[in-house]
Amino acid sequence: MFAVINTGGKQYLVKEGQELKVEKLENNDGDVIEFEALLVSDDEGADTKIGTPTVAGAKVSAKVVETGKGEKIMVVKYKPKSRYRRKNGHRQPFTKIKIEKIVA
Repeated sequence: MFAVINTGGKQYLVKEGQELKVEKLENNDGDVIEFEALLVSDDEGADTKIGTPTVAGAKVSAKVVETGKGEKIMVVKYKPKSRYRRKNGHRQPFTKIKIEKIVA
């Protein structure tokens, strides 16, 4: 069974037991959180429920595994002929979650 969830302004296709990194959530490690499902389907795709905007009664429960920061990305600003150069680094915060149960 798989589902589509919406978090952090993005949509993710998830299955039970899957781990994924999403935008930072305000939860502690070990917390169990629930997402509303936008679409729920079985593995063969025969029984598919599409929400408007969410499927009524469908929940996806996940456990927060860790929170942290991603790899450093260098941001460079440069303007030619004016001696303007700026170099800055950025590490995007994330939350790693594990999908535990999909309830249709």
